[in-house]
Amino acid sequence: MNKMIFEKMPEYTIRKTEGEPFRVRWEELMGWLIIPRLNETVTWGLYDQPDGILTEWVEMKVTGKASVHGIEGVEIHALDHYLKDGPEELSSHEFVAQLTDTHCRYLAHGWMVDDVHSFTTFYDEEFEKNWGFGPDNCGNEVDIRMKGDITREDHNVTLRPKTDPFYLDVVGRYEVTVRGKTYDTICVMDVETYDEKVLTEQFLDKDGRTVLWRHFRGDGWHGQNWGDRMPEAERFTVLQEGKEPVTYVHDYDSVSDHILGD
Repeated sequence: MNKMIFEKMPEYTIRKTEGEPFRVRWEELMGWLIIPRLNETVTWGLYDQPDGILTEWVEMKVTGKASVHGIEGVEIHALDHYLKDGPEELSSHEFVAQLTDTHCRYLAHGWMVDDVHSFTTFYDEEFEKNWGFGPDNCGNEVDIRMKGDITREDHNVTLRPKTDPFYLDVVGRYEVTVRGKTYDTICVMDVETYDEKVLTEQFLDKDGRTVLWRHFRGDGWHGQNWGDRMPEAERFTVLQEGKEPVTYVHDYDSVSDHILGD
């Protein structure tokens, strides 16, 4: 195992501060913590809650330039190490992604099935469902600032009415302490942009790198009531005009060698 990845999630604390949330350039690919730029690498671990046990770790690197349907980006190789169900299993993925002055987006995804290398691109409906972010797969904005689309008060989250369904916004400034080191961060919350019935909070430092990524499953995810399945887990309640409140339950954390390598 990579020496930067621990078998158990390091203890951490999160404290809201009174400072104004700073503006930052966030260039990481949503959900995979790597910047789609030549020579970039990252290794990150995924830790199930409530025990904080490592169930997956991923090695990623940008391997070169690539083009999809005439749009230039970079190719990224990801090697997944699954530990959850017995002996370690390996799975590889390839991505093509693009970073511009304004957005970061996926262009293609490749994986192996029965010795066949399969690909989807932004032309495919399946791709859009799993990897498309923003209207017409424009991607996520890299200029991250507070917009007022999401308001967070303790563990209650309110979504401001708007025309598009993409809710990703800065909700405050926080000190995150991991392994005795404290980081000045902003918290970026995402409500069902990354995936249906999923809420995430991502704590970014002033370099736009993820210090801590926390994942919450909403009631109804895969047809199950996660509040009943994990009664002691931390949870958020999301309120949106014209809709019933939805509860999201904390199910895993992720940290990378950006933090664990310090």
